[in-house]
Amino acid sequence: MSKKNLGIKPLGARVVIQTLEEENRTDSGLYIPDTAKEKPQTGKVIAVGEGTEEVTITVKEGEKVLFPKYTGTEIKLGGETYLIMDFEKVLAVLD
Repeated sequence: MSKKNLGIKPLGARVVIQTLEEENRTDSGLYIPDTAKEKPQTGKVIAVGEGTEEVTITVKEGEKVLFPKYTGTEIKLGGETYLIMDFEKVLAVLD
């Protein structure tokens, strides 16, 4: 979904991330119930703010990123879950 369809543009040095759900099955084939799942730590960058004089945002839309478990503000738009967080909270870009 592009940010035009999303209808949200982060301000300052913030990014909007669509969380990516982890596999609900272990390597041995056991299914993990929703109540036992951990919060996702990976997501896809959907929208990027303009940055500030002090902070230049170095991630681009479409990149897959890693972030801490309990960070950002969770919002729901169009049935999807997104996080709005400060760019500095992004830990790494994943290949």
